[in-house]
Amino acid sequence: MRESSPRERLRLLKDRLFGLVMGVGGVSVIIAILLIFFYLLYTVLPLFAGATVASQGLREAPAKSPPAFVALDEYAEIGFTVGAGGDYRFFRLADGSELAAGDLLAAASPATRATAISAGAPSERTVFAGTADGRVIVGQASYQVSYPDDKRQVTPRLGYPYGTEPLVVSKRGASLRLIAGQANDDEASVAAATGDGRLLLLNVTRQTSFLDDEVTFESNRTELDLDGGDVAHLAMDIEQRELFVVSTTGVLTYYDISNKAEPVLVDRISVVGEGVGVTDIALLAGGISLLVGDDQGRVTQWFPVRDDHNNYTLAEVRSFAPLPAPIAHIAPEHYRKGFAALDTAGNLGLFHTTADRRLVVEPIAADSVTALSMSPRAHAAIAVSADGRYETFDIHNEHPEVSWQALWGKVWYESRQEPEYIWQSSSASADFEPKFSLMPLTFGTFKATFYSMLFAMPLAVLGAIYTAYFMSPPMRAVVKPAIEVMAALPTVILGFLAGLWLAPLVERELVGVFLSIAVLPLAILASAWLWPRLPGAVRHRLPDGWEAMLLVPVVCAAVWLSLELGTLIEVTFLDGSASHWLHTAFGITYDQRNSLVVGIAIGFAVIPTIFTISEDAVFSVPRSLTMGSLALGATPWQTAVRVVLLTASPGIFSAVMIGMGRAVGETMIVLMATGNTPIMDLNIFQGFRALSANIAVEMPESEVDSTHYRVLFLAALVLFMVTFLVNTLAEVVRQRLRRKYASL
Repeated sequence: MRESSPRERLRLLKDRLFGLVMGVGGVSVIIAILLIFFYLLYTVLPLFAGATVASQGLREAPAKSPPAFVALDEYAEIGFTVGAGGDYRFFRLADGSELAAGDLLAAASPATRATAISAGAPSERTVFAGTADGRVIVGQASYQVSYPDDKRQVTPRLGYPYGTEPLVVSKRGASLRLIAGQANDDEASVAAATGDGRLLLLNVTRQTSFLDDEVTFESNRTELDLDGGDVAHLAMDIEQRELFVVSTTGVLTYYDISNKAEPVLVDRISVVGEGVGVTDIALLAGGISLLVGDDQGRVTQWFPVRDDHNNYTLAEVRSFAPLPAPIAHIAPEHYRKGFAALDTAGNLGLFHTTADRRLVVEPIAADSVTALSMSPRAHAAIAVSADGRYETFDIHNEHPEVSWQALWGKVWYESRQEPEYIWQSSSASADFEPKFSLMPLTFGTFKATFYSMLFAMPLAVLGAIYTAYFMSPPMRAVVKPAIEVMAALPTVILGFLAGLWLAPLVERELVGVFLSIAVLPLAILASAWLWPRLPGAVRHRLPDGWEAMLLVPVVCAAVWLSLELGTLIEVTFLDGSASHWLHTAFGITYDQRNSLVVGIAIGFAVIPTIFTISEDAVFSVPRSLTMGSLALGATPWQTAVRVVLLTASPGIFSAVMIGMGRAVGETMIVLMATGNTPIMDLNIFQGFRALSANIAVEMPESEVDSTHYRVLFLAALVLFMVTFLVNTLAEVVRQRLRRKYASL
């Protein structure tokens, strides 16, 4: 065997090293893609982790009377209970030791006794005690934090924002058997069902003198036209504008009490079926939705819905999976749209309204529970028994608002007329209902892709075929690099031009833009028909393959003619404004930054990619195939369609799919050239918001590890999967086309 020379050995070594480097590079790319995928998945998976409830056991906290109300401080370290007799107590949860205690009615006459206890909004930490002589007192818990010896110390106290003297609700002195109230710095309102069968409304406003800061209270009392003896439950919203009254037969009456002197009956409806009783009601955080628990273990959500005549009616929005026994207590979260429900069999359930989920159900040890409450941070709960014993629970429930329905289905959000797809991730108010529907963003992504491909694909593919097959080599050497240079143009520049130059131009010349879609092809066809009919002396002056140069002035003239005719048509027939005419004649709204503008702008960004790959595929068709086809009598057009195009079809298809993947992931153009509004509208004159643009806009403002943050990563994962599937499908189809036409 002949021994290889050093030069051959060096060449073989270089080949092996090159193969090794290429292999390592390819594997590294695959590993990088997998790492991106798994990182996205790692960030997203906590969204779908279930809630957990862990009991901390029963503890003793003796009370003078059965607790009617219980609350926790922000850190779930201190409990606050108010007994049915008006006595209150602050105690440490860890061991039940008393921190402060007293009587809400201590300043009243010794004969005054409490007959009804009610809590205001959890965020206000107010509690109301109604008396047997028709009066009510307002208390407010507060927690003062200090740091003696660098250790945090919380000192609880009970204040009286409206004085220690009870406020008169019933001038007749009738006992208050059921009350509901709310109070803030400016006013307090109390609704009360009296022992003599009346339903009364008291409103007290606080007025401070500008001269000596003297505080005075002004009261207004109103009797509502409803049988107070039939009232079983009362609830008032935190803004003191709405009152909900449930009768013993399950009929819900809804009052507008914005004007306390003249309450207005808005609606009256039965909230349970025949033979079913209402066991508890509570207002969800924000005070818009009412939760109704019944003796069948169900909790339903109701809120006012505006009809076509601008009138409000109560609607049952959703019903949650029932608990095994009748509902005993409902405890809403302080700030989120979740709540806890406890049934008479001792089953504690966690629910979230927007996600329409029952998150978890756990049995509790405490029995004869008289009060249930959630901590302000929703990370703990407490249940208090009639004998004063209490059971606390640690709750892990980071992302309750996420469910398949909330992400991809229609959701009936508060204050909306019907279920909708909505993305609205932030709000200035604490009672905001998260709206994390990915449907508008996904719709916007595909809408941008559709219109951009509709613009780019015909131009890029047909231009590539002409450049590779019909154009002369010297002209091709100029045209192809010029188009490829377009790919290096930053998309932020294209977005800037689209938003500040193209969008106003299209709005101003809307008729001309659409007219050019018809005029341009007609002008090119007319030029093609005219060219062979010109004298030979004229035609032969232009070398073969340079005919496209003559189309430049034709295209410019056609565009100019379209714009001029468009202006004439707009002034003559469309009242001088096409966008206004579309709205008045067909109800089609026109936004300046819309899908048409985005389609054109992204189309320009995608054209170089599709053109370059398609042109290479067409140019790579063996000359033997084209020459053989021409030799057999086929025309250049027949050869291009039936031989060249079929042979190059795998490459052209790959080019189109890669261009589509490029359009799907486009960010800056979509961000700058649309109204960036997450709406679902097929109207080409409306804007949208795409997944990529939404991530770019909101990721810098999202809180790390929050639900919003992780949902944005979920959007990125969806975008990743869509691009992966598109590219995979493209490769599968390309391989099939390659095998099919390999014999040509």
